[in-house]
Amino acid sequence: MSALILSAGSGLLAGLALPPLGWPPLLWLALAALWALASRPWAGLVWGSCAVAISHRWLLALHPLDWIGVPLPLSLPLCLLLLALISALGGALVGLWLLLARRLGPQRPLSALLLALLWGGGEILLGRSPLFWIGLGGAVLPADRALAAWASWGGSGLVAALQLALGWLLWRLLLGPSRRRQLALLLAGLLVSHGVGVLLLAGLPSERPLDAAGAIERVLVLQPAIPTRDKFSALQRQSLQRQLALALRQGQRQGADLLVLPEGALGLEPRLDAPAPIELISGGFRWHEGPRQLEQRSALLRFDAGEQVPGSWLDKHRLVPLGEWVPLAGLVRWSGLSAVGGIEPGPPSRLLPRQRGGLAAAICYELANGSALAHAVHDGAQWLLASANLDPYPPALQRQFAALAQLRALETGRWLVSAANTGPSLLISPRGRVVAGLPPSRASTGLFPVPRLQQLTVYDRVGDLPLLVLTLLVALLRWPWAPARARTQQSPQPHASD
Repeated sequence: MSALILSAGSGLLAGLALPPLGWPPLLWLALAALWALASRPWAGLVWGSCAVAISHRWLLALHPLDWIGVPLPLSLPLCLLLLALISALGGALVGLWLLLARRLGPQRPLSALLLALLWGGGEILLGRSPLFWIGLGGAVLPADRALAAWASWGGSGLVAALQLALGWLLWRLLLGPSRRRQLALLLAGLLVSHGVGVLLLAGLPSERPLDAAGAIERVLVLQPAIPTRDKFSALQRQSLQRQLALALRQGQRQGADLLVLPEGALGLEPRLDAPAPIELISGGFRWHEGPRQLEQRSALLRFDAGEQVPGSWLDKHRLVPLGEWVPLAGLVRWSGLSAVGGIEPGPPSRLLPRQRGGLAAAICYELANGSALAHAVHDGAQWLLASANLDPYPPALQRQFAALAQLRALETGRWLVSAANTGPSLLISPRGRVVAGLPPSRASTGLFPVPRLQQLTVYDRVGDLPLLVLTLLVALLRWPWAPARARTQQSPQPHASD
C-alpha cells in the first residue's frame, strides 16, 4: 500500500511540475520517488498514468463534441476515454523503463546514467511520433532557462536526461548511507549543470534585436480569437475577412514586411478578396493531386505582395491522432475529430523558402519535434514560426505550448514567432525568453521585430548525435559490470563452518 501511495502521489506531483508550472525542483522530488520504486515496475504504471493525466487534463476541454457530429451523451465519455488511453500509454512506458531499471540496478552510477540517457532518447522518438509529447525535456521551462540551455547542445533529450540525473542524486541523498557525501554530490550536480547552462545561454545570439547580427524583419501577427466551433459560420467568416483587411492595411501603414495568421485561418477556399499589399502567410487548406485521388492538406499558405492566391506553401506533416489522422480511415468511414474532415500529411521538411530568407515552421503539434526544426535551420531557416489554433483548449495548454516554443528557440538559437488563434501569440528570443506577446483569447495584432540569423548551434549542426554517442559510450562502460555481477550472484557462498 505504501508503494501505491508513493507512486500515485509522486506521479501527481510530476504532472503538476510539468508546464504550465514548469518548476524543476518539484519534478526532481517526483523523480527521486520514481528511482526509489525501481524494484516495483508496476509502480511505473501508476506514476506515469497519474503524471500524464494531470499534465494532459486539458483534453477534457474538447467536450462537448456535438459541433463535429458526436452525440452529446457520448461526448464526455469519449473525452474521458481519450485521456485514459493517453494516460495508460504514459504509464506503460514508465513501467517498461522501471522494468529495465530493476534489471540494471539503479544504485550504480553508470546504470543510472544509462537509464537517464535511454529515457532522453525515448522522448526524442516520442517527439517524432504523432503524439503531442510534453516530456521532461520541456519541464524546465519557463522557470529554469539555464538548465534548458543544454538543449542547444543535445536537444530536449539531453535536458530530460539531466533532469533524471538530478532526481537520482536527490534520491541517493534521501536514502543513501552517507548523507554528507550525497549532499555534496547533489550540490555539485546543481552547480555544474546550471553553471554550464549560464555559459551556454551567454553564447546564444543577443536578446536585443537592434544589436543582433543580420537584417531585421518586421512581422505583424494577427490573433483573430475566433471560436473553432463557429469558425465556418458565415458570421465568423465575415469577421475574419474584416480583421484580415484591417491587418493588411495596418501592416502596409506601419511598414511591416510580413503578416502572419494562425493555423487554419483562411478556411477551405484560400483566396483573398483583393491582392495582398504585403507578404502574407496564413494557415489554411489546399487540395493536392495524389497518386490515386485528390488529397486535402492543412498548410501554411504564402501570398507574395500583389497575389490573391498562394504562390507557395508548407503542408502539415504531423497530423493530430484521431483529430486529423484516423487509423484505417479508408476502411472506417470516419473523418475524425475535425470539422474539415480527414486530411493527409505533407512532406517532412519544415523549411519554407522565401525571397527574404527561409523560415522553419511548425504547425500546431509539430512544435513537439525539435529535430525537424533544427534540420530546417541547418538547411537555411533564419527564424522560426509556430502556427496553431489551440481552441477550445484552456490556458494550461497555451502555456505548455509556450514552454515548448521557448525550448525550440533555445535548441536552434533562433528567434521564434508564435501565431495562434486564441494565443499564445509571442515573440521569443534565441535565449528562450518571451520578449513580447498578445493578450490571450482576445482579437488583437502585434508588430514584432525578428532578426534573421545565420549562426548555428551544436544541435543545429549534429542533431541528436551527441546523445546517441554518449548513450553508446555509457552502455559500453556499463557492459563489463553485467557479467561480473552475474558471476557474483551465481557463485556459491561459503558456509559459516568453512
